[in-house]
Amino acid sequence: MSSCFHRLLLVPLLGLCLNAGSAPLDEPLKPLPAVPKQNPLRVELGRQLFNEPRLSVNGSLSCASCHRLENGGADNKPFSIGFAGLPVAFNTPSVFNASLNFRQFWNGRADTLEIQIHEVVQSPSEMGSNWQHVVQTLSADPAYQSKFGSAYPDGVTMNNVQNALATYERTLISANSRFDQYLQGDTDVLTLDEKYGYQRFKDYGCIACHQGVNIGANMFQKFGVMGDYFQVRGNPTETDLGRYLVTKDEEDRNVFKVPSLRNVAVTAPYFHDGSAKTLEDAVDVMFKFQLGRIPSEEDKTLIIKFLKTLTGEWGGKPL
Repeated sequence: MSSCFHRLLLVPLLGLCLNAGSAPLDEPLKPLPAVPKQNPLRVELGRQLFNEPRLSVNGSLSCASCHRLENGGADNKPFSIGFAGLPVAFNTPSVFNASLNFRQFWNGRADTLEIQIHEVVQSPSEMGSNWQHVVQTLSADPAYQSKFGSAYPDGVTMNNVQNALATYERTLISANSRFDQYLQGDTDVLTLDEKYGYQRFKDYGCIACHQGVNIGANMFQKFGVMGDYFQVRGNPTETDLGRYLVTKDEEDRNVFKVPSLRNVAVTAPYFHDGSAKTLEDAVDVMFKFQLGRIPSEEDKTLIIKFLKTLTGEWGGKPL
């Protein structure tokens, strides 16, 4: 049976998904929510702190150094460079939609954005600072004294720095992807191939881990369900242990937070080790080691076309 004829046969089966006037109500993927209402003074303060290199011990590194909003909220390196000029241990995930993750960091060691911020500032490989130093530095700046005083009754404190940054990060929602428009009822916004790609994404089982509002980032999963990824890749590192480093539970060895696929087309390289240079490489690895299947070239192409519809906007422009 030709692939073209096979796809024609599928049209009646896909039905509402492809041609109806509104998207199905029970889709396993959900559109992004609106940006939550936040205190505007704290949002603006958080924005400034996000771009503030004095959060690092030597004034060389800000949050924005690695989480570049113009680069999909990450950077284009396998491993970002820390304050000392050395690479960090994990690939930098996107800050966009991070507030919707059920945990932060690849190994899920932080429950909240505030805890994530707390750790990064003190990390010996990232910012290398400490909170006493950060509070003293910001308190000595009259502009920050004034802005913290307006936003918080108790002024510059560790908790207020973390809260301001987290408040700003909660506004970093990459809305209005074409797929979100589709989920909200504009079924003509996607091409037929992109709709078939979504169907293949579900049929092959990608949806089992990448679902919900963030299309992932709501569960843990072993990297290498259907094969030993790390043996094939070679050169194992401590970070490959994943969640085991947090729990010391043998069942958590090589287990990681499932990443969000939002904006995946613009956030290469991929995985905790930054080993997949292209989206095509990443899809190949997922099929081999997570699904244990070999897709047709057509199906792989369709899925990649679908994944490219997940790119949202920031500041009124596509990422």
